Amino acid sequence: MSMKHLKFRRYFSIDAYKADVLDILLEDEVCNNLPVSIITDGNVKKSADWFLETVTDDSGIVVLTALCVKPFNLLLYEPVRRRRSDSVEFLAGELKRSGYDPPGVFAVTTLARRFAETYCGGTDDRHTVTMVLMKLDKLAHYKRAPGVCRVLTADDLSLIPSWEQAFCIDCRIPAFTLSENEERIRTRIGNDTHFIWEDGQPVSQAVYGRDTPNGAVVNWVYTPPEYRGRGYATSVVAELSKSLFDRGKHFCCLFADADNPVSCGVYRKLGYYDVCEFEQISFDTERPIT
Repeated sequence: MSMKHLKFRRYFSIDAYKADVLDILLEDEVCNNLPVSIITDGNVKKSADWFLETVTDDSGIVVLTALCVKPFNLLLYEPVRRRRSDSVEFLAGELKRSGYDPPGVFAVTTLARRFAETYCGGTDDRHTVTMVLMKLDKLAHYKRAPGVCRVLTADDLSLIPSWEQAFCIDCRIPAFTLSENEERIRTRIGNDTHFIWEDGQPVSQAVYGRDTPNGAVVNWVYTPPEYRGRGYATSVVAELSKSLFDRGKHFCCLFADADNPVSCGVYRKLGYYDVCEFEQISFDTERPIT
């Protein structure tokens, strides 16, 4: 197939982009939890630095979607039933011609690697993190750790920002500064989105990160090293997951570090199962997070 039959469209209205791509992304709601949550979040204010685009074939069918919100990575989705081998090369060429330089790519492994190979000539000298996307349909029986679960309070702001900085280091992604962390975390107070397990003192956390129409995403799961191996993370993720089902969600999902079998094991104990693998491939030295 010749690329001359492909068309590239850049959007300057998030509503127009949403109208064209949301139904396509929802064909695989779990895998597309990140772009879906971005374009359906009514509180998100689009900036001039956003990049929203589609590649369509000559009949107007979308064969590739792309979204980039700097400093985060380019998010790509390729509908399986409409896959074209030349769409990635076409998008890479259009990005270069437009002068828009994404800091990296985040997509299912095969698509991320295809784009990186085309856009910058490979991944051998690039910072790459492999993530497992996991889904929970029903919470499994688990052994509850000693302690209680509670929500974030203002008193936790002296501790939790450093936890989330350590989380980024553990996951090999750039850490926010402590002041940036405190500003972000403060917005969660009173929202019942940030759960902390306490056993005499705070020992683990999990956060209700974002929504899709039918599901919810769990993130920022962290236990300090001195408290690991005691079931605290299992318990706090279980309590958060149960809360999300109680709120009417049909599934929960999360990204786990593929190189960390311990954390993956925590989630599998609760009934989370692997859906697919994603790769985050950075094109610059700053390694933006997804």
